Amino acid sequence: MINHELKIAFEEYDAITELNPADEHLCLESVKALVNSHSPYSKFRVGVAMQLQSGKIIHASNQENVAYPSGLCAERVALFYWGANHPDDPIETMAITAQTDEFLITKPITSCGSCLQVLAEYEKMQNQQINIILYCQQGPIWKMKGIHNQLPFLFFEDRLITQ
Repeated sequence: MINHELKIAFEEYDAITELNPADEHLCLESVKALVNSHSPYSKFRVGVAMQLQSGKIIHASNQENVAYPSGLCAERVALFYWGANHPDDPIETMAITAQTDEFLITKPITSCGSCLQVLAEYEKMQNQQINIILYCQQGPIWKMKGIHNQLPFLFFEDRLITQ
C-alpha cells in the first residue's frame, strides 16, 4: 500500500483593501456583474469578472431557466464567452462573488464541479494557470493560482484530443 497526500494552497485576506489594486478592481467588477444575474428561482446571484492578458475584462452572471437544469452558472457563461470570442487572449484572473437577499454570505462561495471541470479544460487550452479570487463581500477572500487547488483530480485525457 502507498499513502498519498494532496495539498492545496490559497491565500486568505480579511478585507478587499488587502488585495493588490488590480485584484481589488476585479472583485468590484464581479459585483457589477451581479446586476445581470437571472436568478428568479434560487434568488442566488453569482457574478464573475475575468481579466484577460490584454487588459480586457469580461463580465458574466448566472442565468437560470424554469426548465432546470437549462440554466448556466456564471463561471461557465464567462468561460464559454471567452472561448467563443477571445481564445487568443489568455485569461489571467477570474473573480467570483455571490449575493442573495435570503441570507448573509459570510464565507467564499466555491464553484460547482461542472464549472471547475470547464475551468480546468480552458486552463489547459491556454497552457497557462488562471488566478482565481473567491470574493466574499461580508467575509474572507480566497485567492489561488490554478485549478488544481480546487480540483486536484480533474478529468483530462490527452489522447482524446486530436490535432
